[in-house]
Amino acid sequence: MIPIIDTHQHLWDLSLFRLPWLEGAGKLKRSFVMDDYFAATEGLNVVKTVYMEVDVADEHLVGEAEYVLDLCSRDDNPMVGAVIGGRPAREEFRAYVDRFKDNPHLKGVRTVLHSESTPQGTCLNPEFVRSVQYLGECGLRFDLCLPSTGLLDGANLIDLCPDTQFVLDHCGNANVQATDRSQWQRDIAEVAKRENVVCKISGIVASATPDSWQPEDLAPIILHCAEVFGKDRVIFASDWPVCTLAATYRQWVEALKTIVADWSLEDQQKLFHDNALRFYALE
Repeated sequence: MIPIIDTHQHLWDLSLFRLPWLEGAGKLKRSFVMDDYFAATEGLNVVKTVYMEVDVADEHLVGEAEYVLDLCSRDDNPMVGAVIGGRPAREEFRAYVDRFKDNPHLKGVRTVLHSESTPQGTCLNPEFVRSVQYLGECGLRFDLCLPSTGLLDGANLIDLCPDTQFVLDHCGNANVQATDRSQWQRDIAEVAKRENVVCKISGIVASATPDSWQPEDLAPIILHCAEVFGKDRVIFASDWPVCTLAATYRQWVEALKTIVADWSLEDQQKLFHDNALRFYALE
């Protein structure tokens, strides 16, 4: 069985941190802790994970980072790296990064850019750009989590930060149920022209029709990403537990394995393991 590196493992303990976006999030509005993750991944050969920040309230950013970096240092779980939350548009961002940048488990920073309260073009503000450039100076990555309509903003940000490595989350947030994805296809192909960005094959199952979606509903998005980025620049991620809005962890993994079944074993291993190992510099 191909070993899996999950590059987008969420956790949240609501007794420790407040996540404002969970209001109205239905079944996601509860704690999801490591024991839940172990249960969800049982038998799937998940060998390493990278924690992905969960958009906590501002007052909990430092606490979240400290919490997950401590988890990464333990031997009782597969988490070996973390992408922590941050606010690149703020002047204090550099000092915040400096607080953690020497921790070997820190792999990058993310801020969610697809919320309704975030104006399009936010990632091109001068302070934001300087902050993302600073991540590159520190050898850290930036996860781009944009609405599909903001992909060209992402391309422009990448151009302004040539020394920073980027990850495009969730296949550029393509909508599985959309009848016309031609604009997304063009825009994500434009993003893929930049060599310092990889694409996470993740997230899209959450937009599928619960209980009735099939692997072929996801395939056009996944295969287009693989085509424009190439097999060396796509990496698997679960987006657990958000994926459970429409699929269990196992259902998502098995659907993806079905979609790429005709790839060579080498390319399948790149998708599920090797590309992540290289890109996130995991031991």
